[in-house]
Amino acid sequence: MRAKNKYKLLKLFAFSGASLFALYSLMGFTSSESQEAPSLKKIQTQLEQRTHIAKVVGEKIRSNQFPEKLDINWDGEGQSVKLAYTIDEGLQKEADRLLKSYKPDYGAIFMIDAMTGEVLAMSSFQRDNPSAPNLNLQATFPAASVFKVVTATAAVDKAGVNPEHKIRYNGGAYTLYKKNVLSDKVTRWTNVISLKDAFARSINTAFGRLSIENLHPEDLNEYANRYMFNQEIPADFPVDMGVAYVPPGKGFELAEVASGYNKTNRMSPVQGAMIAAAVANGGQVVVPYLFNSIEDEKGSALYQGSTLTNGTIMTKESAAKVRQLMEQTVVAGTSRRSFRPIVRDRKFREIEMGGKTGHLTGDNPRGRVDWFVGYALDDERKIAVAAITVNKKFWTVKSAHLGQSMFRKYFGPIVSNQKGRVISSAK
Repeated sequence: MRAKNKYKLLKLFAFSGASLFALYSLMGFTSSESQEAPSLKKIQTQLEQRTHIAKVVGEKIRSNQFPEKLDINWDGEGQSVKLAYTIDEGLQKEADRLLKSYKPDYGAIFMIDAMTGEVLAMSSFQRDNPSAPNLNLQATFPAASVFKVVTATAAVDKAGVNPEHKIRYNGGAYTLYKKNVLSDKVTRWTNVISLKDAFARSINTAFGRLSIENLHPEDLNEYANRYMFNQEIPADFPVDMGVAYVPPGKGFELAEVASGYNKTNRMSPVQGAMIAAAVANGGQVVVPYLFNSIEDEKGSALYQGSTLTNGTIMTKESAAKVRQLMEQTVVAGTSRRSFRPIVRDRKFREIEMGGKTGHLTGDNPRGRVDWFVGYALDDERKIAVAAITVNKKFWTVKSAHLGQSMFRKYFGPIVSNQKGRVISSAK
């Protein structure tokens, strides 16, 4: 009975296409074409075009095909169009190479420019089926501990919690038992940990206690929706809607959600990259777009891709604090081993990197899910990546390794060209 009620609640968040435009205007969507005085008409046109493009090219993108020419229906007429993508050829080849080399049972890598939303790489792999659908577009994966980013954002931005905030908890680090989560008794066995370290090490019970002590269910629900759970993502390619159910009262169920220790909340790699991008981009959400332009046979532009943002999730000050948590993850947390080579590489000392891992057994596809969502930035550039692998029995690669490999591929040529300046400033 409980599962049935949850399903009904989730359905309440599914908006129809007709109502989306009014919703987007209320939520603060803006377009790069009119930053100073955003035009609702231009935004609505962009949204309508994105929705249409996602439908007419959806089958191709879901099949991991990126045609340069295609016959489509546009404004009621058949058109032979030329498609220009935002994809970076070098990054796409690297993502493809990584997945084909390590051969996880299932794997996907999705990278975007965190400031513009341009899709830089979109690679999908299934070991036993080369023709399998694009996993980047599926929201069938449990969000797992990646949802701790939502919880941490709510704690920092709404409750005013700092990275050094102390959390007391009883029990193990990676389990989640009701008797420990709901207990506020302090004994000689009680653990004390900072929010920064609890996030970096992904301590479930600590995040359960954080939700009970510092947050209300409506806070968690609010920030889940700010990160675009429970609503359609208006990209110009098809992507499933991520869902997040937050129980109405405080208790063990809230602790499960806050720590990511449940299978109800799900998301796609596309949304994972958007989450990391929002943190890197000072709290501002950018919606990915795949097409630079679509032109007709005469070379006239039918569609021009542009940046679309959904306001801000949090203040810039709060985003800086969440970045501290994510930096700690790659330096001393759950992804430290994967990032150790690049963190210790002097050439990358001026590149700020952060991330969050997540692990949980999923059922679609069935297997052990391993997430990494993260960002890398310097003074001029910001990128975000989501990497996911699902394995039935044996690991072939950690998703955090895939993430750091993509960061190295992107920033490697840049830091090599700036080698003299980097070494000089590091003295």
